[in-house]
Amino acid sequence: MSEQLTEQGFVRVCALDELPAVGAAAADIHGRRVALVRTEDGAVHCVDDTCSHANVSLSEGELDGCTLECWLHGSRFDLLTGRPTGLPATEPIAVHTVRIEGDDVHVALSEES
Repeated sequence: MSEQLTEQGFVRVCALDELPAVGAAAADIHGRRVALVRTEDGAVHCVDDTCSHANVSLSEGELDGCTLECWLHGSRFDLLTGRPTGLPATEPIAVHTVRIEGDDVHVALSEES
């Protein structure tokens, strides 16, 4: 997935059809690893791709509704808030703003890390 800078801090990350119909894919935005996640209702979310507990890729985890589960120890994160909803993680992950324009996915990175 390639990135192109657009207005207001948004970056074009990929075409919508490059994402799984339901599930997660990893992307790099200005050196920051993120997980782009499409839920069953078609919504696209973007969170940091690194589990705050075990430092592994969340995009390789399982999706359950609006919750992404880490494949290693089962930590769960809410895609809307980044808050952990299942142990062992206790620290949240950053949530980034997603905007769909036509067939393109644009993301504005949050200040959080």
